[in-house]
Amino acid sequence: MGALLPWALRGTAASAAGTIPVGLEMYSVRDALSKDPLGTVRAVAEMGYQGLEFYAPYFDWSAAQAKDMRKLLDDLGIRSFSTHNDSDYFSGDQLQHAREINLILGSKYMVMASSHGKPGPEGWRRVADTLNAAADKLEADGLKVGYHNHQTEFTVTDGVRPIEILAKNTRPSVMLQLDVGTCIEAGSDPLAWIKANPGRIRSMHCKDWSPDAAKKYSVLFGEGVADWKSLFHAAENGGGIEYYLVEQEGSRFSELDTARKCLLGFRAAHGA
Repeated sequence: MGALLPWALRGTAASAAGTIPVGLEMYSVRDALSKDPLGTVRAVAEMGYQGLEFYAPYFDWSAAQAKDMRKLLDDLGIRSFSTHNDSDYFSGDQLQHAREINLILGSKYMVMASSHGKPGPEGWRRVADTLNAAADKLEADGLKVGYHNHQTEFTVTDGVRPIEILAKNTRPSVMLQLDVGTCIEAGSDPLAWIKANPGRIRSMHCKDWSPDAAKKYSVLFGEGVADWKSLFHAAENGGGIEYYLVEQEGSRFSELDTARKCLLGFRAAHGA
């Protein structure tokens, strides 16, 4: 049960070999997942996704529930690439529980998907300290730490973007998981960010965004303004990408239909 993904192939080599997998951030199918976790994961695998990223409710699972999920993942031939976690899960007893569940699931990354109490630059440096301290405790077990941005991290505050503080003050092993849509909505350039942080953009949330107030994040993959071909090229040629994640907050279709359509759009744009 303890084997992790074979992550040696990545970046340019992985791209050339056509081995960079695409998974689904399970928040995209949150209603279905809450009603039928195992059935929803099976449906996602049958669409052709190669892995997934569980979000915060996974933290409430017992070890037995996590083992049941891991067995299903193994039976389906897919992986838990990473999990999304509240900042509270990165210290104390909560870190220990998250560690246990992630090791059972076979995740490689524990990603901080939100953070609390960040009053200016010093607050963001404390977030970086928390990430580094968690990395100290997890990396010996084969688990790595990451941070997922929202609009806030790319919005200039006190003369600096918080994401720059995090990048500067975290160790290189801490992944900077790029959420493309929220980066664009904040007025930043995701392509420039990838190029500015070689080797650290090891996963990317492939979520599109439209400036149309009636659409925003309800557009399917490829219907928004992101330049996906350029982003894929940069991610695979210096960015350090190990896996992609489709994420969708909601669309004009059902959750599962949306996930299926977005995967088709991803494949059309990526060429794989």
